[in-house]
Amino acid sequence: MRALTWQGPGKVSVETVEDPRIQEPTDAIVRVTSTAICGSDLHLYTVLSPFLHRGDVLGHEFMGIVEAVGSSVTDLRVGDRVVVPFNISCGRCWMCQRGLFAQCETTQNTEQDAGASLFGYTDLYGAVPGGQAEYVRVPHADFGPIRLPEDGADEHFLYLSDILPTAWQGVQWANVRPGDTLVVMGAGPVGQLAVASAQHLGIEDVIVVDRVPERLERMRQRGARTIDLRDLSGSSARAVGDAVRDLTHGRGADGALDAVGMEAHGNPIAHAGIAAVSRLPSAVSAPLAKKAGVDRLSAVHAAIDAVRRGGTVSISGVYGGNADPMPMMQMFDKGITVRMGQCHVKQWTGELLQLLQAGDPFGVDQLATHRVDLEEAPQMYEIFQKKQDGCQKVVLRPGKAA
Repeated sequence: MRALTWQGPGKVSVETVEDPRIQEPTDAIVRVTSTAICGSDLHLYTVLSPFLHRGDVLGHEFMGIVEAVGSSVTDLRVGDRVVVPFNISCGRCWMCQRGLFAQCETTQNTEQDAGASLFGYTDLYGAVPGGQAEYVRVPHADFGPIRLPEDGADEHFLYLSDILPTAWQGVQWANVRPGDTLVVMGAGPVGQLAVASAQHLGIEDVIVVDRVPERLERMRQRGARTIDLRDLSGSSARAVGDAVRDLTHGRGADGALDAVGMEAHGNPIAHAGIAAVSRLPSAVSAPLAKKAGVDRLSAVHAAIDAVRRGGTVSISGVYGGNADPMPMMQMFDKGITVRMGQCHVKQWTGELLQLLQAGDPFGVDQLATHRVDLEEAPQMYEIFQKKQDGCQKVVLRPGKAA
């Protein structure tokens, strides 16, 4: 089969790889009909490259048709149309019974001191081949895949795999209610879906912070207030916080959602250091990244500054540094609450699927800006990373699934 593979820092290519097969009774094989490039995939370009190997199949947002099932899979049949959550969970362990599916103890990567395995996401999370491919082996298919109606375009349901529940969880964890103000750092796909989720939940006052004109315009069209980072006198957390306070009677937002993560703009020194580590041999760079890794923190620092005293900061953007400097005095003095972590996808998909079956309250049908064949994925990774051609979300169509 053809699959998008990692070949080195900043380099991916579509190659012919071995077809997946049933390995465990709880497996299924899914023929991929649509798969997307996620902002988290871009972290694999550089920051997380110490934990990748040449030839690793990438991708964790995908859906398709069930081609085969293991003997223990009773809720799926060949021919079923499914979307697959990016985290792999058993549904039965202590964590799963509490809805903490991203911490599943059955697939937890204890040797890496990491949570549940993820599709297409490095040695840290199980090195499970991903979904930017023609076919995927889906472990724990007796629990994970979400059966979909036969009608409806793929893109209407594709984002249930990751970014829609991630955005929804981020808003829920921001602890905002109708009448409150939510500030969202970043107007990429997760940020946009977070704005839509907040509005659906009755949060009318949403402020969005970004620097990309077309993204900010989309948010204005949705009724959000916007802050263009290019208009501020500085890009510091304080400058962002002051801009938010100017819009909130000097107090700050009730909740702040960081939808950016580890590769935020605004810290060229950290960027240079991350790039240098990623170019080292894995035997050297992996331990260094684990023990002394530093993220680009402008988004989360801005969220901390912009939230009011006693407010909540919700972090949906991915971070990977173990030596990140944080403004602990400010956080303690303001008495803020911080919630963060991988999305517990199946905690939210039942409700979200019902909403999608009734309509499109989140604008998912208009989210993708680029739809291309899988063979064009390497070019789209570069375009997406560099924010060229108005690119905000890429959907790939594997050839055999057409």
